[in-house]
Amino acid sequence: MTAALGKVLCLGKELFLKETSALISLTLKASRRNSICSLGSPLLNCCRHYRSQPTHGIGRYKHLLPPESSKKRKDRIQMKEIDPGTEHKYGDLNIVMTGLDMTLVEHYAQYIHKFCNNLSIKVEESYAMPTKTMEVILTQEKGSKMLLDAVLTTHQRIVQISGLTATFAPILLEIIQKNQPEGVHLIVKEHTEDDFKVRLKGRPELEELLAQLN
Repeated sequence: MTAALGKVLCLGKELFLKETSALISLTLKASRRNSICSLGSPLLNCCRHYRSQPTHGIGRYKHLLPPESSKKRKDRIQMKEIDPGTEHKYGDLNIVMTGLDMTLVEHYAQYIHKFCNNLSIKVEESYAMPTKTMEVILTQEKGSKMLLDAVLTTHQRIVQISGLTATFAPILLEIIQKNQPEGVHLIVKEHTEDDFKVRLKGRPELEELLAQLN
């Protein structure tokens, strides 16, 4: 009897130990999932529950921007109405600078633009015209052979202003001419329709078709 009771007690102890070990392992797994990180701080929880929260879109800014307008075909550039001026004020004027040295022409155009801004003279536009090339050809004294001597490139910048008073115009022209660098040609003239058309790219084929239709 004693031997049978001993076997039964041993089996009961083994089952109890297995159950307790299983419970301990489960509790350890649960505690690892819900454990507190970094020296027991209650604020740093390892479980990242924010992924399921409605604040998942934090950091996105595109929804705050206004909706982008659909890309439409650009309208054809139309010429603005030319201001003819009055008795006391000039209309649209073009300050034309041409020269062989691009840096001199560019810096002089920037100087005139800033000078007009400082004097509260309205600058309508400031633009560059296409560079033109000119070949210098020499002919021999005896014979008809022509030799290429040099190729000259001319650069042009235009500053268009408006609202210049008749009393201040001579003062402005005098200051501009005094600061004019060597090798830069200066012209001040009224803005016309031809000056606007020169900036547009010509299409000779279309012009010929229009001429035939007319």
